Amino acid sequence: MNLFAALKRVDFKNILKVICIGLSRPHLVLPTIKATKDCIAISTQNYGKLHHKNGPANAFRHAFWNYLIAKRCFNWHKNEKTVLAWAKKVTDWHEDSFPNQPLPRTMDLHNNEVGRLVFAEQGQKSEQEIVAFMKQMTSESIKIDSKTILSEYKNRMVHILEQ
Repeated sequence: MNLFAALKRVDFKNILKVICIGLSRPHLVLPTIKATKDCIAISTQNYGKLHHKNGPANAFRHAFWNYLIAKRCFNWHKNEKTVLAWAKKVTDWHEDSFPNQPLPRTMDLHNNEVGRLVFAEQGQKSEQEIVAFMKQMTSESIKIDSKTILSEYKNRMVHILEQ
């Protein structure tokens, strides 16, 4: 799906919001778009279409997306705190603009945070090393339900469906 097709699904309020987000850090927009495209390609390469479901592959995609946004934007803005805040702002906007059921939304937000934690702890590693590391994390992903206390799994990916 291209950027314009995706934006057609977003309401006017959220279109304005993403414009404001982009205008706040215009130099980070292109690396974010490139990170997003590359994340989808790498997720598809490693998991096929499974990353569109709510299983471990989806956990990988969300965590890797946040890591990759932070990593690519760090090349343009050498402030870790700023790029982590940017990645959160962009991916939170995505979750708000493309609404999900409560449990999948909670899962996505949690895995997004995991990706940002990986960048904060291992941002100096290569993207290939991080893909391998996150694939291992994916294989150890925890299945959750609505009763799960996610704070117990701060550094772990989570999923809803088995694959």
